[in-house]
Amino acid sequence: MFEYEGVLYRQVNNDYAKDYDYLVQSGLNKFLYCNGYLVAHEEVDLSVDQPITPYKIIRPDFVNFISYPYEWCFRQYRDAALLTLDIQRLAVEHGMTLKDASAYNVQFQHGRPVFIDTLSFEKYVEGQPWIAYRQFCQHFLAPLALMAKKDIRLNKLMLGNIDGIPLDLASTLLSGSTWFNPGLAIHLHIHSKTQKAFSDSAGVEKSRKQRQRSVSKNGLLGIIDGLRRTVSRLSYKKSRTEWGDYYKDTNYSEEAFDEKKRAVKDFLKTIRPGNVWDIGANIGVFSRLASEMDIHTVSFDIDPVAVEYNYKMVRDNDERNLLPLLLDLTSPSPDIGWENSERDSLVRRGPVDCVLALALIHHLAISNNVPLERIASFFSKVCSFLIIEFVPKTDSQVQRLLASRKDIFDDYEQQYFEEAFGCFFKVINCKQIKHSERVLYLMENKLHR
Repeated sequence: MFEYEGVLYRQVNNDYAKDYDYLVQSGLNKFLYCNGYLVAHEEVDLSVDQPITPYKIIRPDFVNFISYPYEWCFRQYRDAALLTLDIQRLAVEHGMTLKDASAYNVQFQHGRPVFIDTLSFEKYVEGQPWIAYRQFCQHFLAPLALMAKKDIRLNKLMLGNIDGIPLDLASTLLSGSTWFNPGLAIHLHIHSKTQKAFSDSAGVEKSRKQRQRSVSKNGLLGIIDGLRRTVSRLSYKKSRTEWGDYYKDTNYSEEAFDEKKRAVKDFLKTIRPGNVWDIGANIGVFSRLASEMDIHTVSFDIDPVAVEYNYKMVRDNDERNLLPLLLDLTSPSPDIGWENSERDSLVRRGPVDCVLALALIHHLAISNNVPLERIASFFSKVCSFLIIEFVPKTDSQVQRLLASRKDIFDDYEQQYFEEAFGCFFKVINCKQIKHSERVLYLMENKLHR
């Protein structure tokens, strides 16, 4: 992968030439991208200095926002797993196979998962097992099983296990009852024990012989179908989380809520951003004000149930401009991987044209003790325009937060808020929300003007 004049390209080296040509000639490439399974690409004639002379250079379609498995809700993760299995089955039927089954090869574009690694395919050889089987189980099956059977938040284990959750760890964490699930027993528990048996020096030879065992094409398709059944039957146990039912427990009157929506929409029309991040979006009510204006919008929230519901609406309504993701702004996704550069932090994936920060400031300042100056500084790094709501101490939601702690937040007042943000932003518009004490601001970043 390389970037040239702001455009992302991918180099096809000569040692992959035969597989690449077969991918194109077999019709698999065209079938996958025509049906939305694979990101489309075009071959380009580009003269650039590269360490290795390329066989071809391709330009993949632009993906609006790069997300990672530890930011996906359960349904997103399951959809990504099923996509990978469906692609592998189609590949085998076209005489090819996936040599990689990494969860990082899947992104979400236009509301649906799409495979982005065009060069992950190689020619299938009759009798060979699926080389990416173990990777699929570590990247997809183990996290999904833990999310479904233990806790929906356990996809965060992928942060500390960039190459997938070790199967022995997943097997240990899962309850004994999961041994009675045939798919989990075979592909996770027994698979884990097999790995352990092959981990010592004697096991290396066993592993080599194991890999040499012939697996028929029908047998391979049977493994893929078995994995698909196992994954598709996994579901998480819904529990009420703190903000999962936020809009059923809000202090807004209907008039105030409608007034806030009108104000946000007017602000968006004023600045006409190309993309938006809605931070603290809950189920995406205000995110949709942007996405319905044909603005690509990433809808972040800390609550897995809220994100789950948001994504369900995206799929059910075939929404193409909205991407729900999990985000704890006080502990956002970091730069990780080799040299801290394989997976980007949230900040490095910005800046964005506009951030919505609605009903958020009091959670950061009071629940998490983040000074207003630090909050303002953060937003100045990630957006050109900011639509932010100030929620005063007299608001019932703030009183709810203060009920369990001493009020030491003397600086949490509107004047100090304006001064803190004024160091980084210029206020373009300010609107008092009727039937409410809350105030909505439209600000422009002084550094990005």
